[in-house]
Amino acid sequence: MSKLRVLVPIKRVIDFAIKPRINKAGTGIDTKGVKFSMNPFCDIALEESLRLKEADKVDSIHAVSIGPTKAQDILRIALAKGADNATLVDVGDETVEPLAVAKILKKIVEKEDSNIVILGKQAIDDDANQTGQMLAGLLNWPQATNASKVVVNGDEVEVTREVDGGSDTLKAKLPLIVTTDLRLNEPRYASLPNVMKAKKKPLTKLKPADLDVDIAGRLETLKVEEPPKRQAGIMVSSVDELVQKLKDAGAV
Repeated sequence: MSKLRVLVPIKRVIDFAIKPRINKAGTGIDTKGVKFSMNPFCDIALEESLRLKEADKVDSIHAVSIGPTKAQDILRIALAKGADNATLVDVGDETVEPLAVAKILKKIVEKEDSNIVILGKQAIDDDANQTGQMLAGLLNWPQATNASKVVVNGDEVEVTREVDGGSDTLKAKLPLIVTTDLRLNEPRYASLPNVMKAKKKPLTKLKPADLDVDIAGRLETLKVEEPPKRQAGIMVSSVDELVQKLKDAGAV
């Protein structure tokens, strides 16, 4: 039985507790003076990898981030939590689309000889929910998305997913792509001593050109704007009045 060699992609995003603001040009989100942190879904993927490692199912955990130089910070947090080593693919200030991300991850999978990729189902900044599926297609690996439970039995992995009206359990053999949902686990915090120790763990820095991947964008953002403010509600005194209001609004 071969142990898991896990690759965990991690994205640096605006902290989930902060309300994003649109920039003055209306072309994107204002990132000046804003706190960044690890994408919550990525944190869940890392935690699941760590739990599998504690259950003696994992040989190594490699964390990888595709982003600016500052993304080293979240990789150091991943190393402090228990990842063995990490890679930063520095793309500067470029916005990398899911297909390019998947192509880069494919190269890292091959470089690290990973046999499972556990990643968040989506990032909270673009909410694309595409990278895991695209990576599975590029690698020609089976995939199990939106995992709420992961069980490893030798070379087989069972993944339970929440679906309308119940749950769906999939079984696949390694190698495999797994994307994680919110209810899979509760991520741990990195202790201060481990944060200090993480500074000595190996962190490789690469450029997209080192992996022979073109990250040029294929999509153009025309405009970014906030959703319309919700209109104030009204009180009605009877069911008949409610029905009439709904009819006037064209709702019934």
